[in-house]
Amino acid sequence: MPMKSDGKGRRYAELVFEMPGTPEQVWQAIATGPGITAWFVPSTVEERVGGPVSFDLGGGNVSPGHVTAFEPPRRFAYEEPGWNPEAPPLATEFVVESDAGGQCRVRIVMSLETEDDRWDGEIGGMEAGWAPFFEVMRIYLRDFAGEAATSLRPMATYAGSLDEAWRRFCAELGIEGASPGDRIETAGGAPRLAGRVERLGSTEHQKELLIRLEAPSGGVALPGAWSWGGQTHLGVSLFFYGPDSEAVAAREGAVWEAWLGKLFPKAA
Repeated sequence: MPMKSDGKGRRYAELVFEMPGTPEQVWQAIATGPGITAWFVPSTVEERVGGPVSFDLGGGNVSPGHVTAFEPPRRFAYEEPGWNPEAPPLATEFVVESDAGGQCRVRIVMSLETEDDRWDGEIGGMEAGWAPFFEVMRIYLRDFAGEAATSLRPMATYAGSLDEAWRRFCAELGIEGASPGDRIETAGGAPRLAGRVERLGSTEHQKELLIRLEAPSGGVALPGAWSWGGQTHLGVSLFFYGPDSEAVAAREGAVWEAWLGKLFPKAA
């Protein structure tokens, strides 16, 4: 996702993707707190221009901001002033358009009001960061649209390299060598995950598997390792759907926190 300049003091990057569902269903997923929570991270949105937004990225890292456009079911935008202490505020805009075959085309634009290119790498690299979560959104809209959702992201840090962290994480989970289409189930004393692998992602800065869950509940698991802020991190984004999702998340979150804390003490 290369950065562009509009020649008027603004740098931006854009990405277009297809999503199943009506514009109203896609809008609910991208422009409401419960909707964003269902595929990204625990989030809150006050549904009006000027209303606060908040994204809980895990590990005590919360990114606040405010709504800059709220035009259902077509356009939603917000601004995060503190995403990088040295950078201008990051503006993010979603535009939804109805497409053929029960699909919607969604365009996301991320921009900074600056001609300085120092942050191009961070913004341009967000495409890789968004990609697995867009796949979670597709599963949510395809299989669970409108259902109650609870998400959580237990995390730990690792003293070694990204590749070492990912190898060890997969080994401890018992899912080494898993590929899209495989049915997997964690082994040994690892928290239980059972389901079908739908995506394997690997870039210079992150590795992940996306699993459409059968157990411990219907939902999605996204175990991964990534480099950020000069550290190597690993963890799992968990998304549970249905009327019992909150109870399942509370139970499984405690299991994951204890397991990660034992294996990777810095998480404690």
